[in-house]
Amino acid sequence: MPSANNVRSRARERNSVLSRPEFMSLNQPLRGGCGPPDSRCAPKRAAQNKPQSIQKSEEPIDGGSKDRRESTKMPDEDCMQLNPSFKGIAMNSLLAIDICLSKRMGVCASTSSSWGGCRSMVALLALTGHGITWIIGTIICLTRSNTLAGQEVLVNLLLALILDVMTVAGVQRLVKRRGPWEMTPGFLDCVAMDVYSFPAAHASRAAMVSKFLLSHLVLAVPLRILLVLWAFLVGMSRVLLGKHHLTDMVCGFALGMFHFSLMETVWLSSNTCQTLISISTFSWSPFY
Repeated sequence: MPSANNVRSRARERNSVLSRPEFMSLNQPLRGGCGPPDSRCAPKRAAQNKPQSIQKSEEPIDGGSKDRRESTKMPDEDCMQLNPSFKGIAMNSLLAIDICLSKRMGVCASTSSSWGGCRSMVALLALTGHGITWIIGTIICLTRSNTLAGQEVLVNLLLALILDVMTVAGVQRLVKRRGPWEMTPGFLDCVAMDVYSFPAAHASRAAMVSKFLLSHLVLAVPLRILLVLWAFLVGMSRVLLGKHHLTDMVCGFALGMFHFSLMETVWLSSNTCQTLISISTFSWSPFY
């Protein structure tokens, strides 16, 4: 059995060796663990032996630090997407090209633009495709028409115009896309509910009206070409005025063709049109 003096001498030698500079790192406590064997996890015991009042006082500090860490986090919309999808890249690229081209083509957006002198002429051309203009003109022609075939065509055209105005206004309210240039809508635009950019109401109406007239009127070839050219120029006039994007115009043309196809499907007969005319003029007598 070793004596007590030998044990003490060996402990002193061991402590003297560990106190050397090359062994100082061995005396450092491990990260997340205990220190040297002599320490016996003293910090943990000290933390466990602390009074409960002190531990409670330290809890709000940790909670405050957590709140500060959460407040410093960036919101999701401000974080950069490091791995975007191909579809997202393609859509953002097409949207950027559309906005850039639409702004470049808005040469009549103001009087100080490059084509500012032609702004009044382009605005007059756009007025020929306005919904209020066509609705009032169709009603005037309907009151002066004396043939059943003419009244049938005009009643269906009037219903198609009302359908176009309501559908475009509803889609614009849902999408709420602004034009390439920040402009306040005019009085006629507010009356026709053509406040937002997508889809282009003038383009939709011009495409629907031109297709309608080409299908139900006998026109010469030059007039048919002029009618198609008029529809295209009406859609382009809104882009030149800075009211719509190019994609708004294209989607407006497609929506106008859809309205024409829908109206052809639910075409009202001559008897139904005469009944509607009698009701609207308060001259309907169903018992006679």
